[in-house]
Amino acid sequence: MPQTPHIERHFTSSETVRDIVIGMSDGLTVPFALAAGLSGAVDSTAIIVTAGLAEIAAGSIAMGLGGFLAARSDAEHYTSERLREEREIVEKTDAEVTEVTDIFRAYGLTDQQAAPVVEALRANPRSWVDFMMRFELGLEEPDPKRALRSALTIAVAYMAGGLVPLLPYFLIDSAQRALPISVFFTLLALLVFGYVKGTFTGAKPILSAIQTMLIGGVAAAAAFIIARAIG
Repeated sequence: MPQTPHIERHFTSSETVRDIVIGMSDGLTVPFALAAGLSGAVDSTAIIVTAGLAEIAAGSIAMGLGGFLAARSDAEHYTSERLREEREIVEKTDAEVTEVTDIFRAYGLTDQQAAPVVEALRANPRSWVDFMMRFELGLEEPDPKRALRSALTIAVAYMAGGLVPLLPYFLIDSAQRALPISVFFTLLALLVFGYVKGTFTGAKPILSAIQTMLIGGVAAAAAFIIARAIG
């Protein structure tokens, strides 16, 4: 009798989702707080739009550069650790063999059961290093294109998020009238974004949505109150 093949589906784009979350969450929150704060001090949409666009440009560049440097640091760390492991399997072979055996013990294998696998790894230095990188250090080889892709993803997500709270100020000539519309659409965007983020990251979507909306709302409210008090 034919059997239906078992197909496992795993989410494999966690790094891209993380970059989108980083860029979008800050993009929705920071320009939102800036626009709300300025609305509490001035009633000029031109000033708010100009300041908002300047902030989005600067923020997207800064965030993108941060993502680029973080990814480069991960790649450099992986390279340095791999070189160290390559030296150790030559210079400290016995110690590395013991470490491999300890790893198998942690998975419930006896020394006798682990011995053939250990010997097979010793016969293939590259696989041995790959094994140590993954199971001893918990490191996966990073994608060489990861740094640039991360920078672009974060920057674009930041810009996309930042335009949401500014859009009403483009269309309405009074900051006081544009503010409540900006608040409504931005909080709605934060709610939807938080729900989607929770779905992809494995968190509770509704709780994630509420938390994301509250964080953005509190930041904007604090900026507005401070600007109104000073102004």
